[in-house]
Amino acid sequence: MLTLLKIRNLALVDELAWELGAGLISVTGETGAGKSVIVGALKLVLGERAEKSLIRTGEETCSVEAVFELKDASDINAILTDGGLDPCDDTQLIVRRVIGQTANRQFVNDSPVTLALLKRLGEHLVDLHGPHDHQSLLSTERQLSMLDAYAGADSAVANYREIYRTWRTKSSELEEIRHAENASEQELDLLRHQLQEIDSANLKPEDETDLEDRWRRASNSSRLVEAAAASVSALSGDDGILERLTEVQRLVRDLEKLDPSIRERTASLETACMELQDLESTLTDYADELDIDPAEAATLEERVNLLESLKRKYGPSLSDVLSRREAAAARLDTIENRGEKIETLERELAAQRTLLNAEGKSLSTLRRKAAPKLAKEISSQLKDLGFKQSSFETPLKSLAEPAAQGLESIEFQFGPNPGEPLLPLRQIASSGEISRVMLAIKSALADQDATPLMVFDEIDANVGGEVARAVGLKMAALGTRHQVVAITHFPQVAAIATYHFVVEKEVSAGRTRSRLYPVHGESRIQELVRMLGGGGEQARAMAASLLVP
Repeated sequence: MLTLLKIRNLALVDELAWELGAGLISVTGETGAGKSVIVGALKLVLGERAEKSLIRTGEETCSVEAVFELKDASDINAILTDGGLDPCDDTQLIVRRVIGQTANRQFVNDSPVTLALLKRLGEHLVDLHGPHDHQSLLSTERQLSMLDAYAGADSAVANYREIYRTWRTKSSELEEIRHAENASEQELDLLRHQLQEIDSANLKPEDETDLEDRWRRASNSSRLVEAAAASVSALSGDDGILERLTEVQRLVRDLEKLDPSIRERTASLETACMELQDLESTLTDYADELDIDPAEAATLEERVNLLESLKRKYGPSLSDVLSRREAAAARLDTIENRGEKIETLERELAAQRTLLNAEGKSLSTLRRKAAPKLAKEISSQLKDLGFKQSSFETPLKSLAEPAAQGLESIEFQFGPNPGEPLLPLRQIASSGEISRVMLAIKSALADQDATPLMVFDEIDANVGGEVARAVGLKMAALGTRHQVVAITHFPQVAAIATYHFVVEKEVSAGRTRSRLYPVHGESRIQELVRMLGGGGEQARAMAASLLVP
């Protein structure tokens, strides 16, 4: 669950450290007090793009930090490892966003991460819903995933998708080979020419550097010989370095005879003379080796030119040239042996289709068995939320051809009023209705949903008092399996929560800021009185009665 949310310089919040517990947590406050900042901060944690306009006036940066305690970190660690990060050492995960005037940064456990990775993590950490935030619920693909979760079909789905990927790969290969039947003679000639040209070069990428070194030495042999000879002459020629060092040696020996203590200081002279003599011998040998046959130099130049020509045609490196050769060989083989390959692939494709159908039917059996049970469970949850005579169905429709998600599709159907036809969820216009439908579905799938934190941002908007209490009770029930944060204007919802926090604005030193604080006992009753819109003993008694379990 989320144990700590720290906000700094975000909109009206200058500094906030919010410690959260388990169960249902209500957040209330007057309109414009800053409740939306809480949601905005959580959205930043989820990887939503941030605008610099979020930064509090007069500040350079704003930041949000969230600390999660995870019961099972396996899914999170898999995402971290896939992103090149170390897995969590324990079950604590820290997410931090820093929004600046010129650049934004995000960190997980103090390691910098991409926004894309943060979004992947966010999908496993927080499920956030507002009065108009139901796009995932309206997706038929998402609806099918919900049914699969309810049916306990995760393993069957994974097996089907693996077989489906193989089937689609082989289908693409077969289509490509059949298309190869239309290959022109000109393409065949080109492929054969490419193979012959590359193969005749007898390429070895590891020899390229050595070849270029040999060619460079051969092409500059005259200059190298000249430079080596001049170096030898400078060392051993008339009045050369070695001859002059001989004179130095004679003078030093005279010094040593007169003052033997100087020998430690002059010992390096003998070493220098020996090293220079070795250098003169080495340069002489090197000059002799540089006597390169012009024919050999021409051969090396021709070889280098050939390699450069191939690289210009087929790739910037010899490895690319060889990769091009393999691609051309594969394409030529496909064209020339397409009949045999088509026959083989057709057999493999038929076998794979048989496997796909069998696995798809097994998955369909699980779905068709679970679908009416899920519809019944959601209908029951809807009745608790004020839809006493509503209807909800989860019809499965067989597909003409296998798809990535299976052999059928689904689209949840809902009818709030008896006698009226059921419509797809995407056609429900009322935000109050779709919010309650979403809550009913979440409640029905509470045991299958592994997301630790659920956030409901005013989803009780546009509903009446009794329905609002039913919504609160349903969220409280979800709070026994998940951590639930409910941002609400309804006292009926706030009173049911395990914890109650209030957001309010205050003006200090000419600046407006939002603050959040917990309410208990009398202060909580006073907040409920404010939400009821009245005062006096009657309103207080009503507020107190809402808190009675």
